[in-house]
Amino acid sequence: MNRIATSIPDVWILEPRVFEDPRGWFYESYREDRLRELGIEARFVQDNQSFSRRDVLRGMHYQLGRPQAKLLRVMQGEIFDVAVDLRRKSPTFRKWVGELLSGSNRRQMYIPEGFAHGFLVLSETAEIFYKCSDVYVPKEERGLAWNDPQVGIVWPLNGRAPLLSDKDLRLPKLADLPPADYPQ
Repeated sequence: MNRIATSIPDVWILEPRVFEDPRGWFYESYREDRLRELGIEARFVQDNQSFSRRDVLRGMHYQLGRPQAKLLRVMQGEIFDVAVDLRRKSPTFRKWVGELLSGSNRRQMYIPEGFAHGFLVLSETAEIFYKCSDVYVPKEERGLAWNDPQVGIVWPLNGRAPLLSDKDLRLPKLADLPPADYPQ
């Protein structure tokens, strides 16, 4: 597995070594010892899988008291995956990074604790699989508005409106987050 740097030093793209022949292909999508060799110390305890249609935007989500690191990959389709650094003491606070992940490029994004995460589906449909370093705890869930101008995420919508849940439509902007809602 190869680790590729992004514009935020703690967020990485992982590219597996793929073995292909006339029968098809094979790769290791997760191997704890290899991740540790790459500098990923998170211990993953929950797996999630989602299916979404074109222009669905899920995010930007994070947890406070039970923060989650995430390792995300696309099994089918293509997404624009985004992480926003919400760690107030970080030199990349309020910065974001976005990457194209797809079933065909087989890349994964590693997002450490303290980041809001979301994605936009670019293909007709997409199936996403991700590992979390802690379990989902509804009372710890927080979020950030997908279109906060202070963050300035450039979503590849090409003039289309995203499809959002009612919950995601009501997420606050950074300026409206109470200080207690920022990760440490």
